Amino acid sequence: MSHTSEDRTLALAGVFQAAHLVQEIARKGTADSRDFETTIASLFITNPPNAAAVYGGVRGVNPGLKRLRVQLGADNSQPRDLELTRYTVAILYLERQLAKRPAMLQKIAEGIEKARTQSEHFSQTHSNVIASLAGLYSDTISNLNPRIIVSGEQGYLSNPDNANKVRALLLAAIRSAVLWRQCGGSRLQLMFGRSKMVREAGELLGEL
Repeated sequence: MSHTSEDRTLALAGVFQAAHLVQEIARKGTADSRDFETTIASLFITNPPNAAAVYGGVRGVNPGLKRLRVQLGADNSQPRDLELTRYTVAILYLERQLAKRPAMLQKIAEGIEKARTQSEHFSQTHSNVIASLAGLYSDTISNLNPRIIVSGEQGYLSNPDNANKVRALLLAAIRSAVLWRQCGGSRLQLMFGRSKMVREAGELLGEL
């Protein structure tokens, strides 16, 4: 798979997109269905030629690219979402913890294959598949520290279907974080390469 700056930008945008969808479900009880489908589908694309293929093309991560530009400071007139920043930082940190646990990685890979088989009988966003992915997250990532505490309306978060969607999306966020690292992403790039990623995201959005 290619390891270009475009790949890294798209992968990080994938993290932002998944984290934002978590916020939407936690706050409103719903999220854009197309973005949700694209983000969940990314879990099942395991041998892509490039990062864009993980999201069905650049357009699939369009909302994430917009979030990336705001969060990394493209426009000071738009305030950064501190909660979204908190989620993203935690996700990137958890990916590093996961990388040190090959047995857990194997369990996740096997769980995703099981969910893929389910999706062939239903669909990738069917409640049974989402529940399977949510259970996989609970059995693996949620045991790492620090645990991601999702804020929102308790009425929405206490709904079992919404809770499953949130956990499945967090698993997808971790998948994008893994992709970010595979494409050469690092903490130093987040610290010193923000301007380049913001510029790259703007160019990708301009091509749509």
